Amino acid sequence: MTTTSYMVWLIIGCALVTWLPRVIPFIFVRSVTLPDVVLKWLSFIPVCILSALVIENLIDTESGKVVSLDWQVFITFVPTLIIALVTKSLSITVVAGVIIMAAVRFFM
Repeated sequence: MTTTSYMVWLIIGCALVTWLPRVIPFIFVRSVTLPDVVLKWLSFIPVCILSALVIENLIDTESGKVVSLDWQVFITFVPTLIIALVTKSLSITVVAGVIIMAAVRFFM
């Protein structure tokens, strides 16, 4: 496969379009002191994103028109959540979740 100048400019353009929206807010916020209300509100964003990702995986909408729990994911979620609360370690939680999900898929 040959690389043309069009491809190089396309890659550079895609990199800028991806990079700029992530960097520009940090440039503007770095010199501004945000009010405590805004900082408190921003602290909830990671929890909301994580909750949305977890709930999206727990609910099975592809089996038809009825929304139901994906039992394999739910069976994996409960012990992984307990491990996360006890250890408070992201790496241990991720490794345990992967191992538990592998065991659930193997035995179910």
